[in-house]
Amino acid sequence: MVERSASRWVVRGRVQGVGFRRFVLRTARGLGLAGWVANQADGSVAVAAAGGPAALADLAAALSEGPMLARVDGIECVWTGEDPGWSGFEIR
Repeated sequence: MVERSASRWVVRGRVQGVGFRRFVLRTARGLGLAGWVANQADGSVAVAAAGGPAALADLAAALSEGPMLARVDGIECVWTGEDPGWSGFEIR
């Protein structure tokens, strides 16, 4: 069985109003991850996901690219820890 962990990222740039949250939702679900994505008041997008290490790495790589209309200026991993037991992936 693959050990699960979780990470939280903050993505900055032109990431609101460009389909970024839906992009993250589709990508995370496709990777079998659980968690959430949400716009933040400062214009960034927060992403929290739990799953296997390879899937989390794939999500992090996708976050650095984003959808076609986005411009990612920076991505920061702000937390990594134990799997909090989330089920499903949602937009908040």
